Amino acid sequence: MAQVLEFKLPDLGEGLTEAEIVRWLVQVGDVVAVDQPVVEVETAKAMVEVPCPYGGVVTARFGDEGTELPVGAPLLTVAVGGPAADEDTGSGNVLVGYGTGAAPARRRRVRPTDRPVSAAGPLPSAGQPAAAERLASAGTVTAGRERAAGTSVPGASVATALSDGPVPVISPLVRRLARENGLDLRRLTGSGPDGLILRADVEYALKAATGPDLRVPPAAAQPPLAASAATGGTRIPLKGIRGAVADKLSRSRREIPDATCWVDADATELMRARAAMNAAGGPKISLLALLARICTAALARYPELNSTVDLDAREIVRLDQVHLGFAAQTERGLVVPVVRDAHAKDAEGLTEQFARLTEAARTGTLTPGDLTGGTFTLNNYGVFGVDGSTPIINHPEAAMLGVGRIVPRPWVHEGELAVRQVVQLSLTFDHRVCDGGTAGGFLRYVADCVEQPAVLLRSV
Repeated sequence: MAQVLEFKLPDLGEGLTEAEIVRWLVQVGDVVAVDQPVVEVETAKAMVEVPCPYGGVVTARFGDEGTELPVGAPLLTVAVGGPAADEDTGSGNVLVGYGTGAAPARRRRVRPTDRPVSAAGPLPSAGQPAAAERLASAGTVTAGRERAAGTSVPGASVATALSDGPVPVISPLVRRLARENGLDLRRLTGSGPDGLILRADVEYALKAATGPDLRVPPAAAQPPLAASAATGGTRIPLKGIRGAVADKLSRSRREIPDATCWVDADATELMRARAAMNAAGGPKISLLALLARICTAALARYPELNSTVDLDAREIVRLDQVHLGFAAQTERGLVVPVVRDAHAKDAEGLTEQFARLTEAARTGTLTPGDLTGGTFTLNNYGVFGVDGSTPIINHPEAAMLGVGRIVPRPWVHEGELAVRQVVQLSLTFDHRVCDGGTAGGFLRYVADCVEQPAVLLRSV
């Protein structure tokens, strides 16, 4: 007999707690195979296609495109035909939150309901076979949530739940949205399974509310000053990449006592060296790769800046490998892809990695692994046509090197005034891991390598 199995949003790793549905890849009634991608979601770090560990017919989807769901919330249900023994192969595409074992064999009871089978759309129209009809040969398709023997059925009485039981809300985002807008969730009837209150229910209630009936008492609302400051204007949700950037930068400012030093450097010889490398044939070497090579050499001399601070243990942790992040501005916002083991790569290898990660950032295909684990960041803000900046450290790293634009300027070279290619370099560092002497030594070494690339030969 067929079973209806619920597939929940899995833990996508890297501490992510929610994801936004960007695009459904399947419709209700579609037949899906084991490990077939069924939905594309956007986390705070990347776009991810989520594969379903079950094979069968999609009977319901939970959440419209644009909806944010917490990890563990239902994504869809799949009607799986045949005995449980037929499913022993299970999923081979592992994400944190579900593995490769067989789908659990759970017996479900039919629950009378007047809700549509799909949470994302209406019932099939006349002339279109329902998912249950497609599996008629395999047995009766049942629906509804699991009911433990001897326990009450969640959502069996929405009125009771609203009056004296827990509010039927899974998503912390829904609770926060209601709390920030002074909305009493106990006065709402959810449109989700078993009366579950969805984000769409809260948004609809906020739009429809015209009186105090859906509002909590004024004493629990925001202070008048905060309320008046929030009126008018255009509201832009802090979510996805923008929200992740806001959270990380705010934490950096709260925790890290940062300081910045800077120096102007004559980059004329560095530009000539790059031109000579590229004229010699082979893959073209990027300027960013040469700057990265200089960074890794400087970190070998000043390892204090390739570290992190363990607040709980009150320890500075010096890291053995350099995983070099670089700031990249995309249409979706600022991202910092990471080149793994940058200290072990030459200029050609660094150029290749920068090109690969930049293209992935442009197309939105960076994985969470591409965006985490950095130990030091290189920020080339010169591409925006600016000379200097005091960037915020990419928490939990200890330092960031900023590079301004390289432009012709008057410069004293070998005792005479000349026009040279000059760049401003800045270093923002965590003052807990080192003092100004170390930071200044690092920055001076970087500037010396920019001015005389042959200095790097001493580090090869």
